[in-house]
Amino acid sequence: MAGKWEFPGGKLKAGESERAALKRELAEELGIEVQECSALLRLEHQYPDRQVSLSVWSVGQYSGSALGLEGQALRWVAPAALFGEDLLPADWPIVDALNQK
Repeated sequence: MAGKWEFPGGKLKAGESERAALKRELAEELGIEVQECSALLRLEHQYPDRQVSLSVWSVGQYSGSALGLEGQALRWVAPAALFGEDLLPADWPIVDALNQK
């Protein structure tokens, strides 16, 4: 789904906890060190060719400056403004949850 915006993150490695994966992925993708985080929601989404299971976390505090370390574009968008973005279909429940916080 090239060209769509999505939240940062990735896949769990064997034996890795969700919290550890979050910290690793955000360090690799954005160059930040997560200091405080909490689980926000879990969801399943069926695409025509695959099903994804997402564990979504809220990062309350981090150190460093977020950069697109893998060549990806990066933008900060207020939760209410996310409704106007071209996000992946699986991300819409996340937008709803962020706007209820």
